[in-house]
Amino acid sequence: MPHIDLRSAAAIAGAVRSGALCATDVVATALATVERRNRHENALVETFAASAMATAERVDAARRRGEDPGPLAGVPIAIKDNLLLRGHIAACGSRMLADFRAPYTATVVQRLLDRGAVVIGRTNMDEFGMGSSTEHSAYGPTRNPWDRSRVPGGSSGGAAAAVAGELCPIAFGSDTGGSVRQPASMCNLTGLKPTYGRMSRYGLVAYASSLDCIGVLAHDAADLALALGVAGPDGRDTTALDAPVPAYVAELANRTELKGLRIGVLDDDDGGAGLDAAVKAATTTALQTLEALGARLVPCVLPHVRHAVSTYYLLAAAEASSNLARYDGVRFGLSRKGRTIDESYANSRSDGFGAEVQLRILLGTHALQHGYHDELYGQATRVRQLLRRDFDAAFAHCDLIASPTSPLPAFAIGSKIDDPVAMYRCDAMTVPASLAGLPALSMPCGFAKGNLPIGLQLTAPALAEVLLLQVANVYQQRTDWHRQRPEECT
Repeated sequence: MPHIDLRSAAAIAGAVRSGALCATDVVATALATVERRNRHENALVETFAASAMATAERVDAARRRGEDPGPLAGVPIAIKDNLLLRGHIAACGSRMLADFRAPYTATVVQRLLDRGAVVIGRTNMDEFGMGSSTEHSAYGPTRNPWDRSRVPGGSSGGAAAAVAGELCPIAFGSDTGGSVRQPASMCNLTGLKPTYGRMSRYGLVAYASSLDCIGVLAHDAADLALALGVAGPDGRDTTALDAPVPAYVAELANRTELKGLRIGVLDDDDGGAGLDAAVKAATTTALQTLEALGARLVPCVLPHVRHAVSTYYLLAAAEASSNLARYDGVRFGLSRKGRTIDESYANSRSDGFGAEVQLRILLGTHALQHGYHDELYGQATRVRQLLRRDFDAAFAHCDLIASPTSPLPAFAIGSKIDDPVAMYRCDAMTVPASLAGLPALSMPCGFAKGNLPIGLQLTAPALAEVLLLQVANVYQQRTDWHRQRPEECT
């Protein structure tokens, strides 16, 4: 079997389409790599070996018949444990859904298959997407390939660890308040949260429906552009935007410099998170590099951004309390008996949900109850609207807004798990774009002491994913942060 590099989806797809590689060899290599490395990081909670090899064989057969096997031909892709693939378990990292088999396939996953990709397994995650470290999982914590004593970020930490650990070149996750971008930063990856509605959510298990987005993790912007071809309208998701999908890969070539680009630079308000000195230094240097490439840095202010974390956690918890009410132990999911129906509900939910999920359900239920609804939930919705207006005003004077992705590098496993507020503050940089429904991208820009990755976040106006990918691509053609590899992969 030829040597196969699992870092580049574009290279793999090109080789498979030309016949230089067989999809079956690529997938066999990926599955063997998972078998060898995954026990160290716990990135994947299950591999789909049989179905993956069957899919790879169909890709090869199509090529032999002279058919186009697709732009993602033979590319091994992992999907987060909350994306449905018919016949396979989608547990959302929870005991509640430990035996739940998907009755249908998510639109985004089906489009991946239609484009020739091979889904090799499901990745670990914070339960129902509620976490910033991938420690809140029924499958145990995921470890960062750059330092296994540290978290990979969350909630898509398993997806990030799978790509960073070179088990596959692309992974699909979900991003509600930063769950793709923050792990991208902590694992030295390029991660994109698209505009709300750009990717269909049909087949994504809901956490907070007005915030949930499907996002992508890869090593570079070129692979993100290739993966983003699955975006677009979907009649089965009423929130999916009815907007044309650009030719993302082709669009990359339309920008080779940053001359004329205005990048808004936020002040040092870190939302109370405590900005790490190494993070500030690396992101400042990255901005200087963008400036040297032709961009113009302009001051930028979002007056209400300091309220973003508290606003996000009220709104997300309120929506979670509603969405997770369906898990009652009666229709599907974990079921525990009791002497009364109320006791059965309580037993099922107490045993099925972990502590963090229970905490957020209680917070959300409190925020929605009579007497507190307007004071808490209503106030949060009003602040959200103010934040959207802040972004609108800012984009009148700049094309993109830059900030650190995470206020600190990957932290030690267990160091914040008993302090929810400290954990929530880790999302201070990512939740503003989520609340506004805007696209945002994190790209590698340096390292802290201990070889811990740091990411720069770029936020764009709605549906400006092309601009984000172009700017990241120009930056990555002139820098090599994204090419650095964890020691175990060298």
